[in-house]
Amino acid sequence: MSWKEFRKEKRKKADVQEFERNLEDNLFSLHLELKNKTYQHSDYTSFYITDPKSRHIHKACVKDRIVHHAIYRVLYPMFDPIFVDDSYSCRNKKGTHKAVKRLEKFSRIVSHNYNKSCWALKCDIKKYFASVNHQILFGLIKNKIQDKDVLWLIFEIISSFTTREREREEYRLAI
Repeated sequence: MSWKEFRKEKRKKADVQEFERNLEDNLFSLHLELKNKTYQHSDYTSFYITDPKSRHIHKACVKDRIVHHAIYRVLYPMFDPIFVDDSYSCRNKKGTHKAVKRLEKFSRIVSHNYNKSCWALKCDIKKYFASVNHQILFGLIKNKIQDKDVLWLIFEIISSFTTREREREEYRLAI
């Protein structure tokens, strides 16, 4: 199931096609790694995109992104009910169009049908995953999940990401 969800709108990507060439072998190999707890998250590919501002992207390989989808399927039902209702990114039955409709509704109310000025704040946490304290993040997840196998895998994923900036910050905190 995670493979099918992952590949949606990605089938033309070279890395996805390469993984799919030996799909059965790759999925069985991944299954064994997870079952035997020998799975190790691969390094990330780092690159920049402009959409419209320049962003530094860290992309996991296909195998790891399939694991991310599997973990998402486990975590989503536990965490979605406690999220703020007006958070729209990466949530079922939400998305950009619903967010815009919700903004329109509030804009009409606050502006008294567009007769007064109103303001909206659109924000994003800069380099969130690179800057969030991974120990605290894992602790919050551990409070919700008791399954040791799932926790092992989540820890493997969380601890897989590091940047020079993060290493420098951890070094500063250790001094």
